[in-house]
Amino acid sequence: MAAPNDNVTHALAGAGGGILSMVLTYEMTETISLAYLVESKKADSKFSDAVQKIIAREGVAGLYSGINSALFGISVTNFVYYYWYEWTRSFFEAAAVKAGRASKRLTTIESMIAGAIAGSATVVLTNPIWVVNTRVTTYKHDANAELEAGRRGKALARPSTLATLMALLKREGPQALFSGVMPALVLVINPILQYTLFEQMKNAVERRRKITPTIAFFLGALGKLFATSVTYPYITVKSKMHVASTSSKKDGMSQTLNRVVREEGYAGLYKGIVPKVTQSVLTAAFLFAFKDVLFDQIVKLRSNRKIAAK
Repeated sequence: MAAPNDNVTHALAGAGGGILSMVLTYEMTETISLAYLVESKKADSKFSDAVQKIIAREGVAGLYSGINSALFGISVTNFVYYYWYEWTRSFFEAAAVKAGRASKRLTTIESMIAGAIAGSATVVLTNPIWVVNTRVTTYKHDANAELEAGRRGKALARPSTLATLMALLKREGPQALFSGVMPALVLVINPILQYTLFEQMKNAVERRRKITPTIAFFLGALGKLFATSVTYPYITVKSKMHVASTSSKKDGMSQTLNRVVREEGYAGLYKGIVPKVTQSVLTAAFLFAFKDVLFDQIVKLRSNRKIAAK
């Protein structure tokens, strides 16, 4: 089994890669796709309308709403995920050596188990971060306050991440931080599919050539495209549950799913799929491209420190 430091190095590289990929893809994908997903009642409403509403209401800065909590969330999410994924991977590799297996590469089943363990741990630990981020990103101002701000010629600012967290705890209690956790756990199938496909494609390519950041970019994009397309209805349900207000009855996962179908039809489950898939695929592709580079740099830095210490 790999040393704990190796797992931490992978976790740090994953966190760093997540931050860089989020910065590159956030403004025109995450904010707009979330606003489009939870604000519109019509499944066929135009995506461009969401863009215009955000800019008209808050200016271009509105496209970056919630980026602080998103960067914090993606760094913690990726750190936790990669730590547990690499820990599980090293366990299977050690078992393969002990059993005398010819190859230490993960089988399809082993990849799925590693993804399930890492994904479940990540959901439980990071769901509160994404609840707050979704609330910040999709925040709706009071109509009177918007009108007054318009008269003054100023854009009405959104509350900060901390202010949103405190208001949520005050109005709804700590349990609100775990709203949507059930569909999130169901969505563990997303990284299972993503990483299983990525690992198997990577193993196939490695038999012929070295994996470069460019190859990792495209393999990561293909894996995420497949996983997000399959699991998108539950992404819709999770987002709806994250922004549920106290003024209405809190619905569970199945109730929320049925409500979306009843109010918007089955097409409502796929509302915003184009921007969301675009965001997910680009973020995952950049993540895989950056992660290996960052991993190598962290390993070199640790090696240089050890040499300097001698």
